[in-house]
Amino acid sequence: MVDLNALHLPDDPDEALAAVVALRRLADTLERRAVRSALGQGWSWARIAQALGVSKQAAHKRLSDIGDGPES
Repeated sequence: MVDLNALHLPDDPDEALAAVVALRRLADTLERRAVRSALGQGWSWARIAQALGVSKQAAHKRLSDIGDGPES
């Protein structure tokens, strides 16, 4: 795990905001891959939602397209 307190935060707002965008994209990609893997291993939406700390409905609404096509 990465120690978030050890990360250098850019002083320049352009760089800092670009880093935020990049981290969000990375987090979204990681989440989708993890959910795809969990579904492939037979996890239920309830179990996935619990692991993500959201309701089953929220997880399914945001991520239900996973598995509908290649690299969703």
